[in-house]
Amino acid sequence: MKFLPGILLSILVLASCTSKFGKVLKSKDKEYKLKMAEQYFAKKDYTKAQQLYTDLLPLYKGDPRFEDIYYKYAYTAYYQKDYMNAENLFKTYSENFPNSAKVEEMEFMRCMAYYKQSPKVDLDQTNTTKTIALLQAFITTHPDSKRISEANDIIDACRKKLELKEFNNAQLYYNLGYFKSAGVAFSVLMDDYPDSDNGDLYALNSIKSYYKYAQNSIIDKQEERYEKVIADVNDFEQRFPSSKLTDQVETFKNDSENNIKKLQTINNEQTKAATKR
Repeated sequence: MKFLPGILLSILVLASCTSKFGKVLKSKDKEYKLKMAEQYFAKKDYTKAQQLYTDLLPLYKGDPRFEDIYYKYAYTAYYQKDYMNAENLFKTYSENFPNSAKVEEMEFMRCMAYYKQSPKVDLDQTNTTKTIALLQAFITTHPDSKRISEANDIIDACRKKLELKEFNNAQLYYNLGYFKSAGVAFSVLMDDYPDSDNGDLYALNSIKSYYKYAQNSIIDKQEERYEKVIADVNDFEQRFPSSKLTDQVETFKNDSENNIKKLQTINNEQTKAATKR
């Protein structure tokens, strides 16, 4: 029970603050409300600041201070992690104040709002793709911006996320035994991200997938599919001459060549047997 006075004090303080804000919210004095909104914003109490700015926006339309109110109003949404609303507010700011010195900042923050909505790798990546497109447009529109480096870093992070999602999808095909689909997916992944540090790994996985596809094919189709594996290995050696994975890749080439020889031997023996009949 010795904690009761402290709890009561906290309740009284909270009630007092709530009561004070309630009076501010109900005030008809727009200058007073603006002053308090600015104070709440400065103290990072964005919930209260947002409520007051919401009331103030229609009252200050046409006033020189309207732009600053709208600017801070947009940030109250962003700082409360209401990124969908913030994205729309940043966009609208740029449309309403096209000559403002803050347009560049608002366009970048719109990109950031999309980036903040980019989900985990295994979920739909529409917002990630949108982030890249918006940032590329930002870089084109503001080539001298001090935010270019950060924009490029975010684009790289987004592309890595998309690359990982694409890799996971390809790996899933392989794990499920859809080897042809896996081979195609890894090959597309390699082409989609030609500068990736994992390009040789994707190529190896594609070769491995096509090898498994050949192994599991009917006899009549195996030889041409092993030949594709060999062709892909030759392409790998040209494309990644210094890869540490070359030995693994060579194994699939050697095994494919040996399997082709076995198939040809069997075919020749069957041909001879048929001729004797």
